[in-house]
Amino acid sequence: MSPESTARSIDLNSDVGESFGAYRIGADADLIRHVTSVNVACGYHAGDPAVMRETVRLARESGAAVGAHPGFPDLVGFGRRELRASPREVEDMVVYQVGALAAIAHAEGVPLAHVKAHGALYNMAARDRALADAIAAAVKSVDSSLVLFGLPGSELIRAGEAAGLPVAAEGFADREYQPDGSLTPRSKPGAVIHDAAAVVRRAIGMIAGGRVTAIDGSELSFPVDTLCVHGDTPGAAELVRQLREGLESQGISVRPIGRRAVRA
Repeated sequence: MSPESTARSIDLNSDVGESFGAYRIGADADLIRHVTSVNVACGYHAGDPAVMRETVRLARESGAAVGAHPGFPDLVGFGRRELRASPREVEDMVVYQVGALAAIAHAEGVPLAHVKAHGALYNMAARDRALADAIAAAVKSVDSSLVLFGLPGSELIRAGEAAGLPVAAEGFADREYQPDGSLTPRSKPGAVIHDAAAVVRRAIGMIAGGRVTAIDGSELSFPVDTLCVHGDTPGAAELVRQLREGLESQGISVRPIGRRAVRA
């Protein structure tokens, strides 16, 4: 872990820009004001060109770092269904999506800062090195300074490091974990945590102690550089507001990762 990672500071990110066409998902305008980084859907699992551009503008106005949030081409399943795709197909779809957002960000005068895969693609790449390598290769081919987000100790983090990318270990303050460090599937009861006080306690444990309690009660070593609150969770804007206030009340500064190499 880098010296900067051991300091009492954290990046607070959220998955946003997940509306498309006439369908509105999340409360991005309210939520983005409280986070320091945003992961913008790139049109495959959610989002469209107009929403992408609008979301980048909201991030620019609030000073949040902008990252790409590529996923599987699965609007119906919101990118949370595991699809069969070869590493080459994954690499191509990630290049396509990151490139699209990079162009929109450039048009708005905003540098792209990071990449975080979405949903099933993120979870599959956490355990499948071939898919993780494909994502890392895609990111590197677009811009080797982009920070790659992934679960602590995951294949995605290892692949990013092997590719020479800066990487950031990501924790989820509003999600339960399995004993192996993976996210508890949303199909299981209690997978998403809605109680703000519990979310704040877990976040502080990850930041200050580098640990988190798994769903079976076991303690996991879990050092993180960035924390996520999902933008499509009901009440997400209020939850992230309380989370930020809770962190800052404990002397933990909240600031974006941006283009600095958290782990290299």
